[in-house]
Amino acid sequence: MGYTLFYLSLIVLIPLVTLFVNTFTLTWEQFWSAVSSPRVVASYKLTFGASLLAALVNLVFGLLIAWVLVRYKFPFKKLIDALVDLPFALPTAVAGISLTALLAPNGWVGQWLEQPAQAFQNTLPLLQQFGPRLLLLSALASALAFALGRLGSGRGAAVHLAGALRSLALVLAVVAGAALVIGLLLLAYGWFASVSGIEGVKVAFTPKGVVVALIFIGLPFVVRTVQPVLEDFEKELEEAAGSLGATRWQTFYKVILPAIVPALLTGFALAFARALGEYGSVIFIAGNMPMVSEITPLIIIGKLEQYDYAGATAVALVMLLFSFLMLFVINGLQAWQRRTTGSANK
Repeated sequence: MGYTLFYLSLIVLIPLVTLFVNTFTLTWEQFWSAVSSPRVVASYKLTFGASLLAALVNLVFGLLIAWVLVRYKFPFKKLIDALVDLPFALPTAVAGISLTALLAPNGWVGQWLEQPAQAFQNTLPLLQQFGPRLLLLSALASALAFALGRLGSGRGAAVHLAGALRSLALVLAVVAGAALVIGLLLLAYGWFASVSGIEGVKVAFTPKGVVVALIFIGLPFVVRTVQPVLEDFEKELEEAAGSLGATRWQTFYKVILPAIVPALLTGFALAFARALGEYGSVIFIAGNMPMVSEITPLIIIGKLEQYDYAGATAVALVMLLFSFLMLFVINGLQAWQRRTTGSANK
């Protein structure tokens, strides 16, 4: 117990106490001026708003991804399962640079979002040149996979080799087919934009880019908290609900969802907390324009670079208090849900 308290004090309590001590060196007027300037307030709105929106999006799509990974079998499932952890392993600066290169006005996706009509004119010759080749490659790879699938019975090294070649052929077929379909969809979107004259949407260097970056880095928190709960869920309960006449939606809403709500709230809290303090992946795609796309961690870094340590700790203290309040509310909802579920089970 003593070692635990010592470690907790060294890692958590002492830094927090130092934050309060540095902040208390300011007078009330100085503190209020530091935390309520228009530039800082605008950064609060962007940081908390974007973090909340990203956490809500991750709550929905994280549940869908965890559900698919647990309940369905499909090719390359393990690879996709491993890719979920990519934001954990990827340096935040690399993630920010990658998203910026992808969503910038001259990026692969950004040009279609911001200038769809111009991108349509630029891409049409490429699709005319490579479209038939992609279609032919997809057809040949599918035929090869089908032919190798007929060799999948029996034993021996030849069968294992045929299975490996079939998987490779399936990969080629899926990649070529997906590239062709995506190209056709983009061309259809670009053609519609050029005919109707609709304007594009700028994502990079705007608050929208901040939300995209926070969604990217927060998704694994929801998936990895919900996935083990779904794996351990007793399917007999679903079968019992079905035998009693419940529909699939009723089974999910009244049987499965109450069991995974605590995990969903935990994943939401983790994704929200991570998004609040995210810096490296956001500054590249945000544009960092004051009053528009400047996040609070950047404000703190700027004050530290100006040797305004008290002002930096004041802004950080406000973020800390709001974060504690949000986590307190989420933990309260978890406790209430557990009590409600326990009373219903009795």
